[in-house]
Amino acid sequence: MRIMETDVLVIGSGGAGLRAAIEAHRAGAKTLILARTILGKAHTTMAEGGYNAALGNRDPTDSIESHFQDTVVEGAYLNDQRLVRILVEEAPERIYDLEAYGAVFDRTAEGRIAQRPFGGQSHPRTCYVGDETGHEMIMALTEEVRRRGLQHSDEVLVTRLLADPTGCVGAFGVEMRTGGYLAVRAKATVLALGGAGQVYRVTSNPDEATGDGYALAYEIGAELMDMEQVQFHPTGMVHPESAKGILVTEAVRGEGGQLKNARGERFMERYSPKQMELSPRDVVARSIYTEIQEGRGTPRGAVYLDISHKDAGLVEAKLPRMVKQFRTFANLDITKEAMEVAPTAHHFMGGVKIRPEDNRSTTVGRLFLAGENEAGVHGGNRLGGNALAETQVFGARAGRSAALAAATPIMPALDEAALSREEARLDSMFRKGERPQAIKRDLRELMWAKVGIVRNEADLIRALEGIQSLLGRSERAGVSGGKLYNPEWYDAICLRSMLLVSEAIVRSALLRQESRGAHFRSDHPRRDDVHWFVNVNVMKGKEGRMEATTTPIQATELRPEGAGK
Repeated sequence: MRIMETDVLVIGSGGAGLRAAIEAHRAGAKTLILARTILGKAHTTMAEGGYNAALGNRDPTDSIESHFQDTVVEGAYLNDQRLVRILVEEAPERIYDLEAYGAVFDRTAEGRIAQRPFGGQSHPRTCYVGDETGHEMIMALTEEVRRRGLQHSDEVLVTRLLADPTGCVGAFGVEMRTGGYLAVRAKATVLALGGAGQVYRVTSNPDEATGDGYALAYEIGAELMDMEQVQFHPTGMVHPESAKGILVTEAVRGEGGQLKNARGERFMERYSPKQMELSPRDVVARSIYTEIQEGRGTPRGAVYLDISHKDAGLVEAKLPRMVKQFRTFANLDITKEAMEVAPTAHHFMGGVKIRPEDNRSTTVGRLFLAGENEAGVHGGNRLGGNALAETQVFGARAGRSAALAAATPIMPALDEAALSREEARLDSMFRKGERPQAIKRDLRELMWAKVGIVRNEADLIRALEGIQSLLGRSERAGVSGGKLYNPEWYDAICLRSMLLVSEAIVRSALLRQESRGAHFRSDHPRRDDVHWFVNVNVMKGKEGRMEATTTPIQATELRPEGAGK
């Protein structure tokens, strides 16, 4: 076992993690980044559409207040409005930070950052780099990390956060390159491991999105909030099978793409005639789902997204990644033919509950959250473009807060017995038993079938029973081979996170007996602001059992009529 020490430990190397590390270092803290992949290859590189900031470059009437209202209203008022206020006010400054690090955004004729319309927004405020915005951001952040000489350890799978009675004191993980174990003790820890799309059979997320951040925080006492709110992006690829779920950016619709069913009807006229294809993501996803379920989809179970009516040169200039993606995977020219698309599990609006004043977990000391691991910013439905902004705003805040918490000469001690127990747990997976990949496959099928875009009590109860059965199977699973680069071992390790996150989603969805944001219950199809103007919280209860409760939403500025009466 290798042991390292640092002031601030950042777990995750996506947009939020790298921004947190830069800010912690800027504040004078010795900083270490642990990355499950290699530096520069995080999920943020897959983010295509853009970064929301009320700059007013395309529409001078846009404002911070409009961005705030759009975020809260389209979040179905489930947001922590204190966090939304922080997001909208600080997003413009953080995009200028990115430019200072070397990011080059598309420009207007006047030389200002270009902006495009995105779903659910009152003004075109999404800043972009073609359809490769996330990639440009990660490249700039990575170069800034290198310029500062920040220490990073790549290909480390963190399996447990380490804690004492005062809070988080570091982390334990597997070093894939050596097969050995790593323990890091730290004065403060930032958790930025991204989402959990891999609990679903069809997802835009990479293999690493197994919900580890949520599970790690929960296991040492943090509360999870609004885990029922899972965003299904309306448009993912459906063909070929190897490309199923790969994101088809909202920028296609932002640039004028039209959704049509197998009959050639522009069907959004039926569901949202005012906003059409640029309706909020939950509305568009359910509309596509309905068209397919009612028999108006394509033979592959999809609908068409068509931008071939636009000038081919414009499409190639504005959407170069989409042009290449469909040529490579589907042998299709989107400048001439319509794409086939269907919803894909994409983003978790819920996550670890934090305090807005210092971006800290409510129940664990010295643990800070950033990016998709935190709850409260997006409410029940995330606006496209708000996620990349969130990584920079709350990444910077988490890094700054962690550095302040680490400004002490006292380095916490590690519990040797806890390290030995974790080492023994991981070693014990090498035994005869069911292959973890089979359990993972069955979980993803279960969640897709029972806990997807449309839910009901009967399906959710069956899903909970299925998860309990899969949990029993996981405890008897076995891994073969050695410890060096063993993906079967990593699947066995991450199964715990996937099962825990899936249980949190289901218990939260069962408790919320209404439809709000991305959570749609066919047995409770209406939003109920009188009885369900609440956040759903999940925590570890007595004897380690998961418990779900509710707390009133803190509506500090905007409030739906009749809420909570």
